[in-house]
Amino acid sequence: MPHAKKIRVLIVDDSAIVRQTLSALLSSDPEIEVMATAADPFVAAERMTDEIPDVITLDIEMPRMDGLTFLRKIMLQHPIPVVICSSLADEGAQSTLKALEYGAVEIITKPRLGTRQFLEESRTVICEAVKAAARARLGTFHAEHIVEPKLTADAILPQATHAMAETTEKVIAVGASTGGTEALRSLLEPLPADAPGIVIVQHMPELFTRAFAERLNGLCAITVKEAETNDTVLRGHALIAPGNHHMLLRRSGARYFVEIKEGPLVCRHRPSVDVLFRSAARYAGPNAVGVILTGMGDDGARGMLEMKDAGAYNIAQDEATSVVFGMPKEAIKLNGVHKVMALSDIPSAILVHGR
Repeated sequence: MPHAKKIRVLIVDDSAIVRQTLSALLSSDPEIEVMATAADPFVAAERMTDEIPDVITLDIEMPRMDGLTFLRKIMLQHPIPVVICSSLADEGAQSTLKALEYGAVEIITKPRLGTRQFLEESRTVICEAVKAAARARLGTFHAEHIVEPKLTADAILPQATHAMAETTEKVIAVGASTGGTEALRSLLEPLPADAPGIVIVQHMPELFTRAFAERLNGLCAITVKEAETNDTVLRGHALIAPGNHHMLLRRSGARYFVEIKEGPLVCRHRPSVDVLFRSAARYAGPNAVGVILTGMGDDGARGMLEMKDAGAYNIAQDEATSVVFGMPKEAIKLNGVHKVMALSDIPSAILVHGR
């Protein structure tokens, strides 16, 4: 049987150490091959005259030409999936988010030298981001890759042994990954100021979730913020899980609140949609509405089935409007979804089922 074609990656970063580390991490995955590295966009453009990569990893701040300018040129002239590889810096978060508007499909944090566990987690996250980018819908749709063994939500929150008593307040639980930043904007912008309380997991690195929440807060009628432990889930408010932390829904009497937890990667992610959805199944049950949006892999599929079994109403984004139809597809395959619909139809469905 012939070997599958490897994903060929061009690394663009002005730091030799980052280029070397990224090359080593990416090359360790049998599905990925580093085609070339470049210290700036001009060198990258020269490399691309010989061969077009499947995916580019791109630094934002570089001499001679910044990453945003290069990204805009790529997207205008020859759209290629781009993963932004950014350092952890608050001031850089806004320009990184702008890169997503310009067409980049993922953000990852630059790998830093650290413990073996830290580098292994970096390798997992970076390789997954590149694979997701390679399958992103920039015009054509690519087949899903084989899912590797991984931890389930049991690692953070064991399965429930008994059901919770009902309350009347509704909670909307949303999960998204590749393509999710723009999908979430489309989902939240039309909602009125008295929309049901929303809890969101978007796969995104630390610090960027805060900038992302602030950006959405400025665009939406509802209030959007990065979640902190004990934040109450309120009507007209959306809480986004902070990058690099799991978020769980909890309940005390009639009050829903969130808990932010550390822990291992679940379904190769932290935060994990499965962890949020399982907690929604346990503490909200039939008062929850689950929404699974664009993203690669199957994070959220099992949790969504648990929500359905607990009486929640579940919606999946359709293939036509998904950047990557991985997460919705897996939830549908597990029979965890009541309705599959276009992204533009989901806000009104949330309002109908969140009454």
